[in-house]
Amino acid sequence: MREAWRCLLGLCLLARSASPASPQGAANPFAGQQMPPDPCYDDAGAARRCIPEFINGAFGKEVAVSSVCGWPTSSRSCSMVERGEERPSVRTCQICDAADPWRAHPPSYLTDLNSAHNLTCWQSENLHTSPNNVNLTLSLGKKFEITYVSLQFCSPRPESLAIYKSMDYGKSWTPYQYYSSQCRRMYNRPNKAAITKQNEQEALCTDSHTDLYPLSGGLIAFSTLDGRPSGKDFDNSPVLQDWVSATDIRVVFSRPQLPRELGAGEGGGRPDEDPMVPSTSLPAYFYAVGDFQVGGRCKCNGHASRCLKDKEGKLVCDCKHNTEGPECDHCKPFHYDRPWQRASAREANECLPCNCNLHARRCRFNTELYKLSGRKSGGVCMNCRHNTAGRHCHYCKEGFYRDMARPITHRRACKACDCHPVGAAGKTCNQTTGQCPCKDGVTGITCNRCAKGYQQSRSPVAPCITDCESYCKPVKGNLKINMKKYCKKDYAVQVNVLDMVTVGDWAKFSVNVVSVYKSRGEPLKRGDNILWIHMKDLACKCPKIQMRNSLVIQWRDIWTRRLRKFQRKEKNGKCSKA
Repeated sequence: MREAWRCLLGLCLLARSASPASPQGAANPFAGQQMPPDPCYDDAGAARRCIPEFINGAFGKEVAVSSVCGWPTSSRSCSMVERGEERPSVRTCQICDAADPWRAHPPSYLTDLNSAHNLTCWQSENLHTSPNNVNLTLSLGKKFEITYVSLQFCSPRPESLAIYKSMDYGKSWTPYQYYSSQCRRMYNRPNKAAITKQNEQEALCTDSHTDLYPLSGGLIAFSTLDGRPSGKDFDNSPVLQDWVSATDIRVVFSRPQLPRELGAGEGGGRPDEDPMVPSTSLPAYFYAVGDFQVGGRCKCNGHASRCLKDKEGKLVCDCKHNTEGPECDHCKPFHYDRPWQRASAREANECLPCNCNLHARRCRFNTELYKLSGRKSGGVCMNCRHNTAGRHCHYCKEGFYRDMARPITHRRACKACDCHPVGAAGKTCNQTTGQCPCKDGVTGITCNRCAKGYQQSRSPVAPCITDCESYCKPVKGNLKINMKKYCKKDYAVQVNVLDMVTVGDWAKFSVNVVSVYKSRGEPLKRGDNILWIHMKDLACKCPKIQMRNSLVIQWRDIWTRRLRKFQRKEKNGKCSKA
């Protein structure tokens, strides 16, 4: 036997070695199998509408009932059984005991596997021992889009029945549909009212499906969209999209049938005379349902193809298209470039990420920008990083410029301007070239040197000035005062320099005039005064002004007599000869 296995193994190895290598490496015989395609995307990877499979949302779920037979004690109930069109119905009775599995009719029979060969029925208490109203409440565990609600009866169908829905897990209830032979009297609704676009989201009432017969096996089926005008354009009807949505379904049996053969007394009257059933007239009547179905789909707004249970055991959509939420009803963070929308047959309406060029982790939606863009883009990036700024983090912030050698998505796409604090006129540079705005006479991409024909000064206002030798010829040797110089000057004064401030290209000096020897034009007075000198002159020391010193040359007391002498000669007309 061992030799046979060895031989078989050898054949397998030979077969594998002779087969061509698979694209996956041939180590795994199942490597060539592919995952099934995602229904939410086409072959090209483009998003498209996808919906979960159609199911009976009630199957296997627990139904809360307000009444069940055989509890707390067993009870006897009777019903009429049809034997054919020509043969009269036969009355049959049975015992219901919730403690005996063979005689019990629990609510679990409402949503178990429905089989015609093994029909199981939930049954209420006899109506002479309980209220006429009996409720069935089904929690779907999640919001569904309901297509139909159906009930198959083991007893005669109720004469009046109401279906309600809840969209908030049973906190509030909205009428869904009414059935009654007396719609106005039971539910204050007209019978078979016309459905228009104005009332297509309202519960209607009909007398159909309220007949006595069949005594067993009768069906009531409510279609949520049947006859609704906007049903053909469901994708574009928010009203009907809301209308079919429900988290819970409640069925209220309001009033049973009252045929005489079911035991109604002579004094019970006709059923249309009193909406409440006299308890004495129904010694053994009950409601019984064999199958309770709620057909529909897990509500995912076209952005998921299935629903799964989360870590807490709750049913949620397996969302695609960058959506999230129990119903895929909002966009994932950072996917706010356009508002969330439900998917349609024409457009998947997937949520789009904000275009932040990889420089931001958060963004927000701006309605006005979205409208201005022709409803194409409304995302605004928040807290741009890497020295970027703008709605899309698409340009460099103040003090930085683009490095054109790198794409805008690079984390170092923006370089610091590094403008010289003295040579530059500001901190902002050209976004493309990085050129800083330089002051007069300053050059360089960061304004860090003087241009040709300029020399550096000590002034922070005018750091580079025209070469002083060409602008203001420096004085050589000792400074002297003679008659010729005296005559050429407009002013000859003795001042003390007190203070200086810069105003633009000018220096404003506060001076104290001690003596006035010559003043051509507007006369000068002794005392405090203001002196304006251009910064270029000041930098070239034309004149040389020093704080706490006299102007233009350091004053000497012996010059007083000389200046008085020049003053007298000027009055005598000597300056015209000089």
